[in-house]
Amino acid sequence: MQESTAKLHVHIAVLCACLFALPVCADVRQITDAPHGHILAGKRVWSPDGQWLVYDVRRVGRVFDGRRIERVHVESGRVELVYQAANGAGCAGATWHPSEAKVIFLHGPEHASDTWPYAFWHRRGVVVDVEGSRRAETLDARDITAPYTPGALRGGTHVHAFSGDGTLVSSTYEDHVLQQLGAEGLHDLNQRNIAVSLCGRPVAVKKDHPRNHDGTAFSVVVSRTVNRPRPGSDEISRAFSDAWVGTNGYVRADGTRQKKAIAFQGRVRTTSGEDIVEVFIVDLPGDLTAAGNRPLAGTPTTRPAPPRDTVQRRLTCTADRPYPGIQGPRHWLRSAPDGSRIGFLMKDAGGIVQIWSVSPNGGEPEPVTRNPQPVQSNFSWGPRGRRIAYVMDNSIFVTDLATGEAT
Repeated sequence: MQESTAKLHVHIAVLCACLFALPVCADVRQITDAPHGHILAGKRVWSPDGQWLVYDVRRVGRVFDGRRIERVHVESGRVELVYQAANGAGCAGATWHPSEAKVIFLHGPEHASDTWPYAFWHRRGVVVDVEGSRRAETLDARDITAPYTPGALRGGTHVHAFSGDGTLVSSTYEDHVLQQLGAEGLHDLNQRNIAVSLCGRPVAVKKDHPRNHDGTAFSVVVSRTVNRPRPGSDEISRAFSDAWVGTNGYVRADGTRQKKAIAFQGRVRTTSGEDIVEVFIVDLPGDLTAAGNRPLAGTPTTRPAPPRDTVQRRLTCTADRPYPGIQGPRHWLRSAPDGSRIGFLMKDAGGIVQIWSVSPNGGEPEPVTRNPQPVQSNFSWGPRGRRIAYVMDNSIFVTDLATGEAT
């Protein structure tokens, strides 16, 4: 990073070797140098052919002042515009489709105002076919006037990621309708949840509000939260920082395969009344369009309900540990490519943040790293699931999962 004209400009650099292929560090080469931020999302920033990195142009990670999505060719350094926002909207968090030259990112509201401010519940997902039409298409439809449209959401999505086969998109979700009702009352509260969009299933909504819009996918909320979790229960008040489990799901304890599942962080309340964050998983049904005993689109006082046969489970119970709950820098859960383990950050008995993992079938968490210094960042599994890369001691490290050796 470097400072210029009193602004922090973040540039992209790459190791001139494959982290997951070599046992030693290689030289670092800076590949961007424009006087603005170059912010990489926490996952799938490499194009399917491995030639391009996609990024947004925010100054820093949590300030959504970027108006463009760009990509840079890693070998040549050539920069191309992917998308230019208009009418005061911001865009950020760009990631690639796993096999096609498509980029998805979060998009803020155009013509934001006091009555429709830039907020979590006013964002949406946008997809651009980089090698094709270059046309931007809104992923998730929005309908904020009752009766609500099944397959449309009532708020905003962000942090989007395609599933391993590219047929679904996960995102975090917040609800505009419930937000307007406030934080008190008998209604459901606006709480962060996990949404899933079924690509190729367009949804059209009535245009009786200027902020309603159609979408190219059928979108549903798949996590289940409650206003006030019972102490000691598996109820949660917040679902966030999600990850697809495996590129093709995971193998259940009975040997059958769960084809689609999402791991996420869930906020629970301990028996002593303390709020901590644990690892959860939601197994998705084959049909995301079928409603259960509550409406997919919700009601004026209740949040959208998960599809029929959606199963949410708690994977970790850490309240009795010396340092309970997920801890460390902000991070997203990450799954091994084969879906056998789900990674997260937690302190060890000595109070040092390490990478841990747990099976999607449950069981005791196992340490992945046993380092003398804390992990400082998000982390990434290698493509074959044998190594994990992360930041420690202000340096990039790779841990071999078989030996535990950190290089």
